[in-house]
Amino acid sequence: SPSAGLKFQDIPNGLAALSKVPSGGWAQMALYAAYCEVSQDQSPGTPAGAGDFGWKVLTSAEPEEKTKKLAAEIANGRLAMMAIIGMFFQDGLTGSAWGDWANYTDSPLRAFENE
Repeated sequence: SPSAGLKFQDIPNGLAALSKVPSGGWAQMALYAAYCEVSQDQSPGTPAGAGDFGWKVLTSAEPEEKTKKLAAEIANGRLAMMAIIGMFFQDGLTGSAWGDWANYTDSPLRAFENE
């Protein structure tokens, strides 16, 4: 944010970066998310309600193949969510999402490590 005098180099990695985002940045993200939610009719029975937003990357002429591809995409999305939650947890414990577990010596998981 040039208006706030904030440079890219001033932003730390991981969860610590959340406190550095200006309020205008949070407002932009919230407004965009709200726009995405209300810009289409997502009521049951509509294509958007079924997850079809007109973006045809995962498509097939065969309904079974399309269903398989969409199910795989949902499974991959769920896996990605679990991975990012794990990275948040690691960042909270070690101070780095890519952190070295050896730096976190107070872990209860290490209770019987030397026995």
